[in-house]
Amino acid sequence: MKRKVTKAIFPVAGLGTRFLPATKSVPKEIMTLVDRPLIQYAIDEARAAGIEEFIFVTSRGKSALEDYFDAAPELEAAVRRKNNPELLDVLKSTTMGSGAIAYIRQHKPLGLGHAVWCARRLIADEPFAVILPDDVIAGEKSCLQQMVEAYQETGGSMVAAMEVPYDKASAYGILDVASEDGAKVKVKAMVEKPKAEEAPSNLAVIGRYILTPDVMENLNRMKSGAGGEIQLTDAIADEIAAGRNVYGYRFRGQRFDCGSKAGFLQATVAFGLARPDLCDEFSGYLEELMSLKNVAQ
Repeated sequence: MKRKVTKAIFPVAGLGTRFLPATKSVPKEIMTLVDRPLIQYAIDEARAAGIEEFIFVTSRGKSALEDYFDAAPELEAAVRRKNNPELLDVLKSTTMGSGAIAYIRQHKPLGLGHAVWCARRLIADEPFAVILPDDVIAGEKSCLQQMVEAYQETGGSMVAAMEVPYDKASAYGILDVASEDGAKVKVKAMVEKPKAEEAPSNLAVIGRYILTPDVMENLNRMKSGAGGEIQLTDAIADEIAAGRNVYGYRFRGQRFDCGSKAGFLQATVAFGLARPDLCDEFSGYLEELMSLKNVAQ
């Protein structure tokens, strides 16, 4: 019987230099899409997938991230006095129960694989998920929930995958596909950030993973990969070399790369338009803006 996935690692130790000067004092994961920080979208996705234990791999300067999930009794009292039960429910949903969340420090920026490895003692011998908050995925069913359901059928390790233009392949880990079964693909190799002409496919790994404890053992070797960093992709590829199954999963949903300014703006527009309380006013403004732009041209 396959073990249930109840733990998730959130690598959030990055400095967010692409969003300076904002990230000089505010962790990137706290930056908001409409009125919710990036990390809240990741947490909500994990909860929908049945995750019960949340492990944050952090670094110096991330205290605001920790405070965000703490109880705020004075703020809750103020909302109660205003008799706004809906807002109170929203506020309470951001509070993590005692013991549900753990924080681990990554002291040196040695790559995603190293960040995941930092949480090894809390994972022990269980399968676990990894969620990169920069990748925000909108869909009727959360991406990780889709993957957990598929994992119950396949076992092994699984990565979220989506097609990208070949000229963008060098920005991703790319899958070499052995066979396909609907949304699931069996992987025979993984290549980290290949040149476009060397990419085995255009199926890219996106920031959602379900991994076996064997992957953590592979990370123990501290093998340097692309960019001189310890790559999670390499540790997953070692699973294939050892004869263990690795799958890609073509998730249903729209992915936004909120690690880039353009992607963050695109996500803001998309999530703003999806909000019933904002849609009419916001869409009217965008239409007016585009009309002025067309006139100017």
